[in-house]
This record gives sequence, C-alpha cells and structure tokens, in this order.
Amino acid sequence: MSRIYRIAIVGCGGIAKGKHMPSLSKLSNIQMVAFCDIIEERAREAAEQYGAEGSAVYTDYRELLNDASIDIVHVCTPNDSHAEIAIASLEAGKHVMCEKPMAKTAADAKRMVEAAERTGKKLTIGYNNRFRPDSQHLKKLCEDGELGEIYYAKAHAIRRRAVPTWGVFLDEEKQGGGPLIDIGTHALDLTLWMMNNYKPKVVLGTSYHKLSQKENAANAWGPWDPAKFTVEDSAFGMIVMEDGASIVLESSWALNTLEVDEAKCTLCGTEGGADMKGGLRINGEKHSRLFTSEVELKAGGVAFYDGKAEKDADLEMRRWIEAIDLDQEPVVTPQQAYIVSLILEAVYESSRTGKAVYLDV
Repeated sequence: MSRIYRIAIVGCGGIAKGKHMPSLSKLSNIQMVAFCDIIEERAREAAEQYGAEGSAVYTDYRELLNDASIDIVHVCTPNDSHAEIAIASLEAGKHVMCEKPMAKTAADAKRMVEAAERTGKKLTIGYNNRFRPDSQHLKKLCEDGELGEIYYAKAHAIRRRAVPTWGVFLDEEKQGGGPLIDIGTHALDLTLWMMNNYKPKVVLGTSYHKLSQKENAANAWGPWDPAKFTVEDSAFGMIVMEDGASIVLESSWALNTLEVDEAKCTLCGTEGGADMKGGLRINGEKHSRLFTSEVELKAGGVAFYDGKAEKDADLEMRRWIEAIDLDQEPVVTPQQAYIVSLILEAVYESSRTGKAVYLDV
C-alpha cells in the first residue's frame, strides 16, 4: 500500500455501522475523516467512534464534496439517493463504493456507470456475498471450468417470515421495491458472477402482495404495519440469456415455505453442478458413477489449529481499497451491477404488465 486514503461516510445508519465502518477501521492505510447523515447526532456518534482526529460532521453531503482531501466516498443511504450522491461524488473527483442495489432504477444505475467512465474514478457496489468463503471457492471452480458450461441456475433469496420493519424498507418510493431489490439483488449478483454471463435476453416476472396485509403477523422483527407495507412480499423471475442459459430468481420476505435460503445459488453445468444448501456441495459423474462432495471451508483444516479467516466484509473493504491503490478493476464492476438492476427492473415491469420484457444490452 502506497498511501493513506481519506474516506467519507454518507449515511451513518445500520449498514454503515454494521459493515462499512467496522471493516474499514481494521485497515491501516485509511482514515475516516468525514461523516454525513440527515440526523446530525447519528453522524456525530459515528465520528466519535470511528473518525480520525479532526473528523468533520455534515448533514448535507454536498458540503463534504468540497473537501479536496477526501479520496473516497461510501454511500450508505436509501436506494432512491444512491445515484444522486454517487454521481456527485464521482464528479467531485472521489472514488465511490455504493451500497446495493446500485440504484432505485436501471436508468439511474446506467447514469452511474457513465459518470464513472466520464470521470475516470472507480465505482463499486456493495455485493458483499461474493466475499464469503463458499462464494470465493465456488468462483474458482467456475473459472477453472470444473462445472463446464453453466446453462441453468437458480438464485435463492427466500425468507419464511423476516420482514424488515425498521427504516424505509417497506417504503416503495424510497426503496423501489421489497425483497426482490433488497435480497434478491444479492442472489442474482452472485449467480451472474458465477456464470460470468451478463447478456440477458428476456425476463418474465411476477410479484405478490399476498401476506403483506395480514394484521399481527408472525415475523422475526415483530408484526409489520400493513398500512406501511407498500412493497411486494415476494417476487419471482425467469431470465433467459442471449446464449440460451436460464436463471430462476426467487425472493421473499414472507412466504409459506420451509425451503429457506438467502444469498445462495444453484448451478448446473455440462461437467458438474453445485449448490450452497447446507454448505458448498459439488455434484457430478466420474467413472460412470454419480458423486456428491462437500467442500471443507473452515480456515484451519486440522483438529488442533482453528486458523483465522478474514471476515467477508473485511475482505470486501480490503479488496476495494487495493483496487484503488493498485489501479485495478474492483471485484464488483459498475457494468455488472447495472445488469443486475436492469434484470430486477424487468421482473417488476413484467409483473406489472403481464408480458415478457426483452432486453438489448
């Protein structure tokens, strides 16, 4: 690492406190020097806990962009403000990490891609599930051709009853959608990345408001308010890629099912298959016999030594700063994240219209 990078955090709520700031604080070559939130006290608390000496506190992100010493901006705000803040930050000469999904709309996501290209600054999106040990290992298997041509896949984001009742999660105007854009986005990103296939051709989708209006519903975080539940409770999509590959996308916050999987994928290829159900499992055929193998992903590997594994979020932040420092492409590229947003929007549009949506990427 060649220098110290000065970072601004815009949005000091749950995702900043739960992922960005704790993981960034473990890096020796960064300083968090600016904290912005519409609730000033929240920004001030973040600065006190994570800020370098002399850190500044803001309630308007535009003011911090005038500080030429800031190198990087992390955007941790509701979906509807991602594009506005990210583009302004890029145009102010800052590199940007924006939380997922890339933007509320595909058009906004495309504007973010164009801003990064125009300014020459790096932009990445917080798809942290790529950095899990099972994801990292499976990606290597895919790159090495262990599964062959992956022509069928499933992207899993199913909760039985886990509707987030805090913040703006249930607000369609702020978020653009519910479980599809919140957790379905992770599963789809993971699946496309494993397949290395970013050429969608046609999307057919459905979304439902079947359980959202139930009073006093069972829920991991307590009953939701039906009057405020303006997004879907579940959504599903079928995506056919230009090369003929097919992806089934499933997402729910509330669904009457016992098949619960989140931020996982199932892959079917010409040489083998894989899934993340109950661990990473590989299946295939050898010597005219079928086989299933489970991958040991613990850091140690021997009984007397547990080893130390880098946490997913820590690896995500380290790789992001390395991409800037070494002038490399980030692990999650803007164009990849844009395709995720494009497909998600097509699922919603197909559900609204009852028609398939054809894409020209």
